[in-house]
Amino acid sequence: MTTEIDAIVGKIRTLEHELEIEFAKRRAGFRYGLERGKILFEQEVIRRHRALRVGLGRYLLRARPLVVLTAPIIYSLIVPFVVLDLWVSLYQALCFRAYGIPQVKRGRYIILDRAGLPYLNALEKLNCAYCSYVNGVIAYVREVGSRTEQYWCPIKHAKRVLGAHPRYAAFEEYGDGERYRVELERLRIALQSEKDESGTIVDTARAALDAPDSDGAR
Repeated sequence: MTTEIDAIVGKIRTLEHELEIEFAKRRAGFRYGLERGKILFEQEVIRRHRALRVGLGRYLLRARPLVVLTAPIIYSLIVPFVVLDLWVSLYQALCFRAYGIPQVKRGRYIILDRAGLPYLNALEKLNCAYCSYVNGVIAYVREVGSRTEQYWCPIKHAKRVLGAHPRYAAFEEYGDGERYRVELERLRIALQSEKDESGTIVDTARAALDAPDSDGAR
């Protein structure tokens, strides 16, 4: 990878870090804290949240008929996503050990914490849990897939790829047959020796902001 590309990737990571810090600052304004992984709001905030909750009956009466009719289609997707989740977890548990690739920490990607929001009714909490799970599975599987791709075929495409995973920038250039074997081995060694740093940016930003306010939310 060229020095110019290295520099650009470094800038992107720096900006991601700064963005997560700004998110953390904004979250700090909503007066909640973390204690042993549990989210705690101040009592006054909880009271206001409960006052904002829309009752389940009123919520259902407001729903458009087409939304109600298409809901079973949305919920039916839980079956393939659970199968995907289980199958990919089994795949990396077996194959990553054989390849010497560090396994992806599933819990970093599937976060189910929206059910603790008092301003959501029961159906909204269910919907939020569903969306959290599905999108978490997608992110989790993407990371498993990106590690697999780095091990077996770390080559950029000739055409532009939309939404490429973060590892893609380090892949070897399309058509560079002279360097491919050497770079393949280098990228494999790098992958096998790396530690799972998924969530590092988030954790660093949270640690910087949570410490002064850890006793303020109850």
